[in-house]
Amino acid sequence: MNKRPLLILDHDALRFNMSTVVGWCREAGIDVAGVIKATTGMASVALDYERCGAKWIASSRLEQLARAKKAGVKLPLLMIRIPMISELDELVRICEYSLESGQDTLYSLDKAAEKAGVTHNVILMADLGDLREGLIEKTELIDLAKYVEDSLHSLHLAGIGTNLGCVGSVIPTEEKMLMLSDWAEAVEEAVGRPLEVVSGGATSSLMPLFDKVMPPKVNMLRIGAIVYCGPNEDLRSCYGRTEADELRGDVFTLEAEVVEVNTKPTHPIGELGVNAFGEKATYVDRGDRKRAILAIGRADYGDIGDILPQLEGAEVTMASGDHTILDIEDCKEDIKVGDTVRFALKYSAILRLTASENVTIEEKNI
Repeated sequence: MNKRPLLILDHDALRFNMSTVVGWCREAGIDVAGVIKATTGMASVALDYERCGAKWIASSRLEQLARAKKAGVKLPLLMIRIPMISELDELVRICEYSLESGQDTLYSLDKAAEKAGVTHNVILMADLGDLREGLIEKTELIDLAKYVEDSLHSLHLAGIGTNLGCVGSVIPTEEKMLMLSDWAEAVEEAVGRPLEVVSGGATSSLMPLFDKVMPPKVNMLRIGAIVYCGPNEDLRSCYGRTEADELRGDVFTLEAEVVEVNTKPTHPIGELGVNAFGEKATYVDRGDRKRAILAIGRADYGDIGDILPQLEGAEVTMASGDHTILDIEDCKEDIKVGDTVRFALKYSAILRLTASENVTIEEKNI
């Protein structure tokens, strides 16, 4: 028996979700860059993406992409975090593509590629308002594209891209996708040739695809969250979208063990300050209720809202770094110390759990 906490990855469910999402994109003329960062770059996940029709494997961590290459992934590898100048020699050795936004980095990247004897493909990022990476003015993007095209001979300007629905929460609307298309056309006119890639964002950019308003110029999406979470992805909870409901929600399942069962008050007793994370929490007094403590905590999964108990009637009420409190007053099952509780997971929990040294990972149907 594997040591708990246990994170179970079902590759059959994963490949179903990957094939479905790649199919959605293919129908709209869009290729998928399969993002593996949520799984801490598990090589088996990259290989699944390759089998299911992705055209690139992408991550924000070079060590994860190196692991995919070592495992035998043949697809081109895409770095989706703007690289540090200190890692450019490693970048050109591992990756064929990277997202870029600054002249200084591009100059150094060109030198690194020349030294390595390779031509490296760059996708210049346009900041359309989310305030993450990229050029915020179209003229700046055009000037940078011309600089790459005319002056940096070991770099190839593969295309442009954008990121939305991230740090600035900007929704990838039809208007934003049309803006990206317009900027791509302006760059093409400036350099005198078509771009191979116009990358329209990540999972949230599936919404204009669902609504059939995605401009034909957009031909790449960088997809991760929706294939790992399925119906648990935030498209439903944040935007009311139901398209992901046809996907499987059991790609990742967390198992945690019960270490205490007791009946206690639901409101802390005494003068209140902050919790273990420096937060001033709010508590609702529901009287005495039966609860279970699990041997896993926020140090492993992050926010309690990102783990979804599959035990009917159970509710996660609070957690420390190492303990999770589960209200089981309304459960029909008799929960005892030593029992296991299973959870479906949201994206942030998967991202943290796969990186936690306290969590055992079991892969099935690989």
